Amino acid sequence: MDAVSSNLGGFKVKLCGLVQYLNLFGVAIGYTIASSTSMMAISRSNCFHNKGEKNPCPANSTPYMITFGVIEIILSQIPNFDQLWWLSILAAVMSFTYSTIGLGLGVTKVVETGKFRGSLTGISIGTVTETQKIWKSFQALGDIAFAYSYSIILIEIQDTIKSPPSEAKTMKKATLISVAVTTLFYMLCGCFGYAAFGDMSPGNLLTGFGFYNPFWLVDIANAAIVIHLVGAYQVYCQPLFAFIEKYAKERFPDSQFITKDIEVPVPGFKPYKLNLFRLVWRTIFVIITTVISMLLPFFNDVVGLLGALGFWPLTVYFPVEMYIAQKKIPKWSTKWLCLQILSFACLIITIAAAAGSVAGVMLHLKSYKPFSTSY
Repeated sequence: MDAVSSNLGGFKVKLCGLVQYLNLFGVAIGYTIASSTSMMAISRSNCFHNKGEKNPCPANSTPYMITFGVIEIILSQIPNFDQLWWLSILAAVMSFTYSTIGLGLGVTKVVETGKFRGSLTGISIGTVTETQKIWKSFQALGDIAFAYSYSIILIEIQDTIKSPPSEAKTMKKATLISVAVTTLFYMLCGCFGYAAFGDMSPGNLLTGFGFYNPFWLVDIANAAIVIHLVGAYQVYCQPLFAFIEKYAKERFPDSQFITKDIEVPVPGFKPYKLNLFRLVWRTIFVIITTVISMLLPFFNDVVGLLGALGFWPLTVYFPVEMYIAQKKIPKWSTKWLCLQILSFACLIITIAAAAGSVAGVMLHLKSYKPFSTSY
């Protein structure tokens, strides 16, 4: 919001804030669903190992979402959680762990069957209808766009980087390396996952049970996802927490409930500063995201919708407009036209992805009973 305020000003600042904070709220829901899916996959993987692959091994996602919510309520009370330097290293190690395992299992499956399943045109008509294929293709664009959700907190991350060298230089280098590495991993996982399963490809490579063995390896990958998302949830929510808490302090500066920190002694550590407003508001926030996750536990649809809604405004539109304003690029010049064409093309992708994801949610809701998602 500060960057948009400095470069563009006016109504666009409020629009940016609305889109950003709604997205951060949505990401919290997406991460809750993804974590519970992985927790459930660990439980089912062990069940398949003990009782055989023919056993249905039913599982309900609700207890796992509640478990994740309780963990997040506790972690959300840690002040400056996003400043913990080891958190980024842990997240990177976990990402590499589950991505490498997913890729390795996909490659192994292809080698085992000795052929590439699937086709260049994607899932066959018959497995799905033509309409479903169109909607799912659009939804897939949203799933890909979700990979760029880091742009929502990119400037917040840049704000915590030490200088010299300048934060902008470090961030440019980090972004270039990160996007190159993640694109490579995502493309390899996607391609080999599809080559391994073809039309029967699961929505989530590590939780769809195309791989039953080695079960311990699948468990490690899913545990890595959970550990990664437990931390990522907090990192993504910090800007939203900070915004609400800053607004509350400015609005009610004399309220003891909002401003007072109560020192709680912790043996062997510095006293913990307990803020009652932080305790209540963050707990309510986590409860709301957990309940919504229970009501809409559709992994691919929700991820696709979140990816679509955040992609064009925050990854494309505002950065492009700020760049034009900052560099004073004249209207109707070649550079200006190219940037506008890029922005418009991404807007079309966003609309298509959002439509595909909403269609997916609507389809699932027809046969869904709240709080009873079982696999």
